[in-house]
Amino acid sequence: MATPSVTTDHTNQDVLEVFAVHRDLACLPVTEDDRPIGLINRSIFLSQMSKPYHRELYNRKSCIAFMDKEPLVVDAAMSIDALTFRAVEYGEKALADGFIIARDGRFLGLGQGLQLMRVVADMQAERNRQIMHSIDYASTIQRAMLRTSRETLANILPDAALVWEPREVVGGDFYHFAAFQDGWFAALADCTGHGVPGAFMTLIASSLLTQALEQQGPRDPGALMMAVNRGIKQMLGQRDGHAGGTAESNDGMDAAFLWFDNATRQLTFAGARCALFVLQPGDPDGEMVDGARMGVGYVDTDMDFAWQNRIVPMPSGCVVFVTTDGLIDQIGGPKDIAFGKRRMREAIRTCRDAPAAQISQTVLKVHRAWQGEHRRRDNLTFFCFRAR
Repeated sequence: MATPSVTTDHTNQDVLEVFAVHRDLACLPVTEDDRPIGLINRSIFLSQMSKPYHRELYNRKSCIAFMDKEPLVVDAAMSIDALTFRAVEYGEKALADGFIIARDGRFLGLGQGLQLMRVVADMQAERNRQIMHSIDYASTIQRAMLRTSRETLANILPDAALVWEPREVVGGDFYHFAAFQDGWFAALADCTGHGVPGAFMTLIASSLLTQALEQQGPRDPGALMMAVNRGIKQMLGQRDGHAGGTAESNDGMDAAFLWFDNATRQLTFAGARCALFVLQPGDPDGEMVDGARMGVGYVDTDMDFAWQNRIVPMPSGCVVFVTTDGLIDQIGGPKDIAFGKRRMREAIRTCRDAPAAQISQTVLKVHRAWQGEHRRRDNLTFFCFRAR
Protein backbone atom coordinates (compact mmCIF):
# COMPACT_ATOMS: atom_id res chain seq x y z
CA MET A 1 0.00 0.00 0.00
CA ALA A 2 1.26 3.49 -0.92
CA THR A 3 1.48 5.28 2.42
CA PRO A 4 2.59 8.79 3.52
CA SER A 5 5.81 8.91 5.48
CA VAL A 6 7.77 11.35 7.59
CA THR A 7 11.49 11.95 7.94
CA THR A 8 13.66 12.47 10.99
CA ASP A 9 13.33 16.21 10.40
CA HIS A 10 9.59 16.08 11.04
CA THR A 11 8.29 16.82 14.52
CA ASN A 12 5.68 15.03 16.57
CA GLN A 13 3.29 17.91 15.70
CA ASP A 14 3.77 16.96 12.04
CA VAL A 15 2.92 13.36 12.90
CA LEU A 16 -0.28 14.48 14.67
CA GLU A 17 -1.31 16.38 11.57
CA VAL A 18 -0.64 13.38 9.29
CA PHE A 19 -2.72 11.11 11.51
CA ALA A 20 -5.50 13.73 11.60
CA VAL A 21 -5.65 13.83 7.79
CA HIS A 22 -5.26 10.06 7.28
CA ARG A 23 -7.69 8.68 9.83
CA ASP A 24 -7.37 5.08 8.56
CA LEU A 25 -3.60 5.09 8.85
CA ALA A 26 -2.57 2.64 11.58
CA CYS A 27 1.21 3.15 11.30
CA LEU A 28 3.41 5.86 9.84
CA PRO A 29 6.82 5.00 8.38
CA VAL A 30 9.85 7.15 9.20
CA THR A 31 12.61 7.51 6.61
CA GLU A 32 16.07 9.01 6.38
CA ASP A 33 17.50 9.75 2.95
CA ASP A 34 14.48 7.85 1.58
CA ARG A 35 15.46 4.74 3.52
CA PRO A 36 13.06 3.31 6.12
CA ILE A 37 14.36 3.45 9.70
CA GLY A 38 11.27 3.14 11.86
CA LEU A 39 7.52 2.91 12.27
CA ILE A 40 5.18 5.00 14.44
CA ASN A 41 2.16 3.13 15.75
CA ARG A 42 -0.92 5.40 15.74
CA SER A 43 -2.48 4.05 18.95
CA ILE A 44 0.74 4.13 20.95
CA PHE A 45 1.69 7.59 19.65
CA LEU A 46 -1.70 9.19 20.41
CA SER A 47 -1.79 7.52 23.81
CA GLN A 48 1.59 9.02 24.69
CA MET A 49 0.80 12.46 23.32
CA SER A 50 -2.47 12.59 25.27
CA LYS A 51 -0.66 12.39 28.61
CA PRO A 52 -0.42 15.61 30.63
CA TYR A 53 2.23 18.08 29.37
CA HIS A 54 3.46 15.64 26.66
CA ARG A 55 2.43 17.95 23.83
CA GLU A 56 4.22 20.83 25.45
CA LEU A 57 7.30 18.64 25.91
CA TYR A 58 7.36 16.72 22.63
CA ASN A 59 5.42 18.67 19.97
CA ARG A 60 8.54 20.35 18.56
CA LYS A 61 10.86 17.38 19.03
CA SER A 62 11.80 14.89 16.31
CA CYS A 63 9.23 12.21 15.59
CA ILE A 64 11.79 9.50 16.40
CA ALA A 65 10.88 9.93 20.09
CA PHE A 66 7.95 7.52 19.79
CA MET A 67 9.23 5.50 16.83
CA ASP A 68 9.70 1.73 16.78
CA LYS A 69 13.33 1.55 15.76
CA GLU A 70 13.22 -2.14 14.70
CA PRO A 71 10.26 -2.63 12.37
CA LEU A 72 10.16 -5.49 9.92
CA VAL A 73 11.56 -4.24 6.60
CA VAL A 74 11.32 -6.50 3.55
CA ASP A 75 12.29 -6.13 -0.08
CA ALA A 76 9.55 -5.96 -2.68
CA ALA A 77 11.13 -8.87 -4.54
CA MET A 78 10.63 -11.23 -1.59
CA SER A 79 8.15 -14.04 -2.23
CA ILE A 80 4.93 -14.32 -0.26
CA ASP A 81 6.11 -17.63 1.21
CA ALA A 82 9.40 -16.12 2.42
CA LEU A 83 7.58 -13.05 3.74
CA THR A 84 5.16 -15.23 5.71
CA PHE A 85 8.02 -17.03 7.45
CA ARG A 86 9.76 -13.72 8.19
CA ALA A 87 6.56 -12.20 9.62
CA VAL A 88 5.92 -15.23 11.84
CA GLU A 89 9.53 -15.23 13.05
CA TYR A 90 9.31 -11.51 13.79
CA GLY A 91 6.33 -12.00 16.05
CA GLU A 92 2.92 -10.49 16.64
CA LYS A 93 4.19 -6.94 16.09
CA ALA A 94 4.73 -7.58 12.38
CA LEU A 95 1.20 -8.91 11.98
CA ALA A 96 -0.42 -6.18 14.11
CA ASP A 97 1.56 -3.12 12.94
CA GLY A 98 2.41 -4.35 9.48
CA PHE A 99 5.78 -4.20 7.77
CA ILE A 100 7.71 -1.77 5.60
CA ILE A 101 8.30 -2.65 1.96
CA ALA A 102 11.38 -1.31 0.21
CA ARG A 103 13.10 -1.77 -3.13
CA ASP A 104 16.88 -1.63 -3.21
CA GLY A 105 16.69 -0.23 0.32
CA ARG A 106 14.39 2.69 -0.58
CA PHE A 107 10.94 3.08 0.93
CA LEU A 108 7.95 2.00 -1.16
CA GLY A 109 5.00 1.51 1.19
CA LEU A 110 3.46 -0.60 3.94
CA GLY A 111 2.17 -4.13 4.05
CA GLN A 112 -0.57 -5.18 6.46
CA GLY A 113 -0.56 -8.39 8.47
CA LEU A 114 -4.28 -9.00 7.87
CA GLN A 115 -3.88 -8.64 4.12
CA LEU A 116 -0.89 -10.96 4.21
CA MET A 117 -2.95 -13.60 6.03
CA ARG A 118 -5.73 -13.25 3.45
CA VAL A 119 -3.30 -13.67 0.57
CA VAL A 120 -1.70 -16.71 2.23
CA ALA A 121 -5.14 -18.22 2.90
CA ASP A 122 -6.15 -17.70 -0.75
CA MET A 123 -2.89 -19.22 -1.97
CA GLN A 124 -3.27 -22.21 0.35
CA ALA A 125 -6.87 -22.73 -0.74
CA GLU A 126 -5.78 -22.75 -4.38
CA ARG A 127 -2.94 -25.17 -3.64
CA ASN A 128 -5.33 -27.45 -1.75
CA ARG A 129 -7.78 -27.28 -4.64
CA GLN A 130 -5.06 -28.32 -7.09
CA ILE A 131 -3.86 -31.11 -4.79
CA MET A 132 -7.38 -32.45 -4.26
CA HIS A 133 -8.03 -32.30 -8.00
CA SER A 134 -4.89 -34.38 -8.57
CA ILE A 135 -5.85 -36.86 -5.84
CA ASP A 136 -9.40 -37.18 -7.21
CA TYR A 137 -7.95 -37.97 -10.62
CA ALA A 138 -5.52 -40.44 -9.03
CA SER A 139 -8.55 -42.14 -7.46
CA THR A 140 -10.08 -42.50 -10.92
CA ILE A 141 -6.88 -44.16 -12.15
CA GLN A 142 -6.65 -46.46 -9.12
CA ARG A 143 -10.27 -47.60 -9.47
CA ALA A 144 -9.79 -48.13 -13.21
CA MET A 145 -6.81 -50.40 -12.51
CA LEU A 146 -8.96 -52.50 -10.16
CA ARG A 147 -11.97 -52.69 -12.49
CA THR A 148 -10.73 -55.73 -14.42
CA SER A 149 -10.29 -57.69 -11.20
CA ARG A 150 -13.82 -56.84 -10.07
CA GLU A 151 -15.23 -57.98 -13.40
CA THR A 152 -13.22 -61.21 -13.18
CA LEU A 153 -14.50 -61.85 -9.65
CA ALA A 154 -18.10 -61.44 -10.80
CA ASN A 155 -17.54 -63.99 -13.59
CA ILE A 156 -15.66 -66.70 -11.67
CA LEU A 157 -17.53 -66.60 -8.34
CA PRO A 158 -21.29 -66.03 -8.48
CA ASP A 159 -21.57 -66.15 -4.69
CA ALA A 160 -18.87 -63.70 -3.62
CA ALA A 161 -18.57 -60.18 -2.27
CA LEU A 162 -15.73 -57.70 -2.06
CA VAL A 163 -15.58 -54.56 0.12
CA TRP A 164 -12.88 -52.00 -0.73
CA GLU A 165 -13.13 -48.67 1.10
CA PRO A 166 -10.03 -46.43 1.18
CA ARG A 167 -9.77 -44.36 4.35
CA GLU A 168 -9.00 -41.37 2.14
CA VAL A 169 -9.70 -40.62 -1.52
CA VAL A 170 -7.02 -43.08 -2.59
CA GLY A 171 -5.76 -45.96 -0.48
CA GLY A 172 -2.99 -48.41 0.22
CA ASP A 173 -5.09 -51.60 -0.14
CA PHE A 174 -5.50 -53.41 -3.43
CA TYR A 175 -6.90 -56.67 -4.77
CA HIS A 176 -6.25 -58.86 -7.78
CA PHE A 177 -8.44 -61.58 -9.34
CA ALA A 178 -7.50 -63.64 -12.38
CA ALA A 179 -9.23 -66.58 -14.07
CA PHE A 180 -7.45 -69.59 -15.61
CA GLN A 181 -8.63 -72.76 -17.33
CA ASP A 182 -8.04 -74.92 -14.26
CA GLY A 183 -8.90 -72.47 -11.49
CA TRP A 184 -8.66 -68.91 -10.27
CA PHE A 185 -6.22 -66.73 -8.36
CA ALA A 186 -7.03 -64.00 -5.81
CA ALA A 187 -4.94 -61.58 -3.77
CA LEU A 188 -5.76 -59.03 -1.09
CA ALA A 189 -2.97 -56.74 0.08
CA ASP A 190 -2.47 -53.91 2.55
CA CYS A 191 0.48 -51.72 1.56
CA THR A 192 2.35 -49.36 3.85
CA GLY A 193 0.73 -45.98 4.30
CA HIS A 194 -2.57 -44.26 3.59
CA GLY A 195 -3.64 -41.84 0.93
CA VAL A 196 -1.14 -40.96 -1.79
CA PRO A 197 1.91 -42.80 -0.32
CA GLY A 198 -0.17 -45.96 0.11
CA ALA A 199 -1.54 -45.63 -3.42
CA PHE A 200 2.02 -45.39 -4.80
CA MET A 201 2.87 -48.62 -2.99
CA THR A 202 -0.17 -50.37 -4.52
CA LEU A 203 1.13 -49.46 -7.99
CA ILE A 204 4.52 -50.98 -7.18
CA ALA A 205 3.17 -54.12 -5.51
CA SER A 206 0.38 -54.84 -8.02
CA SER A 207 2.73 -54.45 -11.00
CA LEU A 208 5.22 -56.84 -9.37
CA LEU A 209 2.43 -59.35 -8.72
CA THR A 210 1.26 -59.15 -12.33
CA GLN A 211 4.82 -59.73 -13.51
CA ALA A 212 5.24 -62.72 -11.16
CA LEU A 213 1.97 -64.27 -12.37
CA GLU A 214 3.12 -63.99 -15.98
CA GLN A 215 6.48 -65.59 -15.20
CA GLN A 216 5.50 -68.28 -12.67
CA GLY A 217 1.80 -68.89 -13.10
CA PRO A 218 -0.82 -68.77 -10.33
CA ARG A 219 -0.60 -72.21 -8.70
CA ASP A 220 2.03 -71.52 -6.02
CA PRO A 221 0.94 -68.52 -3.90
CA GLY A 222 3.98 -68.84 -1.61
CA ALA A 223 6.39 -68.61 -4.55
CA LEU A 224 4.49 -65.60 -5.92
CA MET A 225 4.83 -63.90 -2.54
CA MET A 226 8.58 -64.55 -2.58
CA ALA A 227 8.85 -62.98 -6.04
CA VAL A 228 6.92 -59.87 -4.97
CA ASN A 229 9.07 -59.62 -1.82
CA ARG A 230 12.29 -59.67 -3.84
CA GLY A 231 10.88 -57.13 -6.29
CA ILE A 232 9.86 -54.67 -3.57
CA LYS A 233 13.20 -54.94 -1.78
CA GLN A 234 15.16 -54.42 -4.98
CA MET A 235 12.97 -51.59 -6.27
CA LEU A 236 12.99 -49.67 -2.97
CA GLY A 237 16.67 -50.24 -2.22
CA GLN A 238 16.02 -52.28 0.92
CA ARG A 239 18.72 -54.32 2.58
CA ASP A 240 18.30 -57.07 5.12
CA GLY A 241 18.21 -55.64 8.62
CA HIS A 242 20.97 -57.94 9.89
CA ALA A 243 23.32 -56.90 7.08
CA GLY A 244 24.06 -53.62 8.81
CA GLY A 245 23.23 -51.48 5.79
CA THR A 246 21.12 -48.33 5.64
CA ALA A 247 17.84 -48.93 3.79
CA GLU A 248 16.35 -46.39 1.41
CA SER A 249 12.85 -47.47 2.45
CA ASN A 250 11.17 -49.67 5.02
CA ASP A 251 7.90 -50.22 3.17
CA GLY A 252 6.05 -53.30 2.04
CA MET A 253 2.70 -55.02 2.45
CA ASP A 254 0.62 -57.58 4.32
CA ALA A 255 -1.13 -59.92 1.92
CA ALA A 256 -3.18 -63.05 1.31
CA PHE A 257 -2.65 -64.97 -1.96
CA LEU A 258 -5.15 -67.69 -2.94
CA TRP A 259 -5.24 -70.34 -5.66
CA PHE A 260 -8.38 -72.44 -6.18
CA ASP A 261 -8.01 -75.63 -8.21
CA ASN A 262 -11.19 -76.59 -10.05
CA ALA A 263 -10.28 -80.29 -10.31
CA THR A 264 -9.29 -80.98 -6.71
CA ARG A 265 -11.58 -78.33 -5.17
CA GLN A 266 -8.74 -77.28 -2.91
CA LEU A 267 -7.74 -73.77 -1.92
CA THR A 268 -4.01 -73.05 -1.59
CA PHE A 269 -3.34 -70.12 0.72
CA ALA A 270 -0.19 -68.16 1.55
CA GLY A 271 -0.41 -65.31 4.02
CA ALA A 272 1.91 -62.51 5.12
CA ARG A 273 0.48 -61.26 8.41
CA CYS A 274 -2.96 -62.16 7.07
CA ALA A 275 -5.27 -65.01 8.09
CA LEU A 276 -8.06 -66.93 6.39
CA PHE A 277 -11.31 -67.68 8.21
CA VAL A 278 -12.91 -70.88 6.91
CA LEU A 279 -16.41 -72.02 7.90
CA GLN A 280 -16.92 -75.61 6.75
CA PRO A 281 -20.43 -77.13 6.54
CA GLY A 282 -21.31 -78.73 9.88
CA ASP A 283 -18.51 -76.90 11.73
CA PRO A 284 -20.18 -74.57 14.26
CA ASP A 285 -17.07 -72.52 15.05
CA GLY A 286 -14.95 -72.33 11.93
CA GLU A 287 -11.15 -72.26 11.65
CA MET A 288 -8.60 -69.45 11.40
CA VAL A 289 -5.85 -70.45 8.99
CA ASP A 290 -2.92 -68.21 9.94
CA GLY A 291 -0.30 -66.92 7.58
CA ALA A 292 3.34 -66.15 8.35
CA ARG A 293 4.18 -63.34 10.75
CA MET A 294 6.52 -61.77 8.23
CA GLY A 295 5.50 -58.98 5.86
CA VAL A 296 6.32 -58.75 2.17
CA GLY A 297 9.14 -56.25 1.62
CA TYR A 298 10.40 -54.31 4.67
CA VAL A 299 13.99 -54.26 5.89
CA ASP A 300 13.57 -57.06 8.43
CA THR A 301 12.24 -59.55 5.85
CA ASP A 302 14.99 -61.65 4.29
CA MET A 303 15.37 -61.46 0.54
CA ASP A 304 14.76 -65.23 0.31
CA PHE A 305 12.13 -65.63 3.01
CA ALA A 306 9.77 -68.49 2.04
CA TRP A 307 6.03 -68.27 2.71
CA GLN A 308 4.45 -71.67 3.23
CA ASN A 309 1.37 -72.77 1.33
CA ARG A 310 -1.61 -74.05 3.33
CA ILE A 311 -4.07 -76.41 1.64
CA VAL A 312 -7.73 -76.02 2.59
CA PRO A 313 -10.44 -78.38 1.21
CA MET A 314 -13.40 -76.56 -0.27
CA PRO A 315 -16.57 -78.71 -0.09
CA SER A 316 -19.77 -77.23 -1.46
CA GLY A 317 -21.19 -74.63 0.92
CA CYS A 318 -17.86 -73.77 2.55
CA VAL A 319 -17.54 -70.06 3.44
CA VAL A 320 -14.17 -68.30 3.21
CA PHE A 321 -13.49 -64.82 4.58
CA VAL A 322 -10.21 -62.90 4.29
CA THR A 323 -9.51 -59.32 5.37
CA THR A 324 -6.75 -56.76 5.75
CA ASP A 325 -6.13 -55.40 9.25
CA GLY A 326 -8.30 -52.33 8.69
CA LEU A 327 -11.30 -54.39 9.82
CA ILE A 328 -9.90 -56.03 12.94
CA ASP A 329 -7.75 -53.12 14.18
CA GLN A 330 -10.55 -50.52 14.22
CA ILE A 331 -10.98 -48.97 17.66
CA GLY A 332 -14.52 -48.66 19.02
CA GLY A 333 -17.11 -50.08 21.39
CA PRO A 334 -17.76 -48.97 24.96
CA LYS A 335 -14.15 -49.58 26.03
CA ASP A 336 -12.39 -48.10 22.98
CA ILE A 337 -10.68 -51.33 22.00
CA ALA A 338 -10.01 -53.08 18.68
CA PHE A 339 -12.82 -54.83 16.79
CA GLY A 340 -10.73 -58.00 16.69
CA LYS A 341 -11.06 -61.37 14.99
CA ARG A 342 -13.55 -62.76 17.52
CA ARG A 343 -16.23 -60.20 16.66
CA MET A 344 -15.54 -60.72 12.99
CA ARG A 345 -16.08 -64.48 13.34
CA GLU A 346 -19.24 -64.00 15.40
CA ALA A 347 -20.71 -61.68 12.79
CA ILE A 348 -20.00 -64.22 10.03
CA ARG A 349 -21.46 -67.13 12.00
CA THR A 350 -24.74 -65.29 12.63
CA CYS A 351 -25.55 -65.43 8.90
CA ARG A 352 -23.42 -68.35 7.73
CA ASP A 353 -26.18 -69.75 5.48
CA ALA A 354 -26.83 -66.42 3.75
CA PRO A 355 -25.28 -65.38 0.41
CA ALA A 356 -21.76 -63.95 0.57
CA ALA A 357 -23.06 -60.44 -0.17
CA GLN A 358 -25.31 -60.58 2.89
CA ILE A 359 -22.50 -61.94 5.06
CA SER A 360 -20.28 -59.04 3.98
CA GLN A 361 -22.98 -56.48 4.66
CA THR A 362 -23.58 -57.97 8.10
CA VAL A 363 -19.89 -57.75 8.95
CA LEU A 364 -19.80 -54.18 7.63
CA LYS A 365 -22.87 -53.17 9.66
CA VAL A 366 -21.49 -54.67 12.88
CA HIS A 367 -18.11 -53.06 12.23
CA ARG A 368 -19.58 -49.58 11.66
CA ALA A 369 -21.69 -49.86 14.78
CA TRP A 370 -18.53 -50.79 16.70
CA GLN A 371 -16.61 -47.87 15.21
CA GLY A 372 -19.31 -45.39 16.22
CA GLU A 373 -17.94 -41.84 16.41
CA HIS A 374 -14.31 -42.94 16.21
CA ARG A 375 -12.23 -41.95 13.22
CA ARG A 376 -11.55 -44.63 10.63
CA ARG A 377 -8.03 -45.87 11.38
CA ASP A 378 -7.18 -47.63 8.14
CA ASN A 379 -8.31 -48.66 4.70
CA LEU A 380 -11.03 -51.32 4.83
CA THR A 381 -10.81 -54.30 2.47
CA PHE A 382 -12.25 -57.80 2.83
CA PHE A 383 -13.39 -60.63 0.57
CA CYS A 384 -15.99 -63.34 1.19
CA PHE A 385 -17.09 -66.24 -1.02
CA ARG A 386 -18.99 -69.51 -0.79
CA ALA A 387 -17.73 -72.59 -2.60
CA ARG A 388 -20.27 -74.17 -4.97
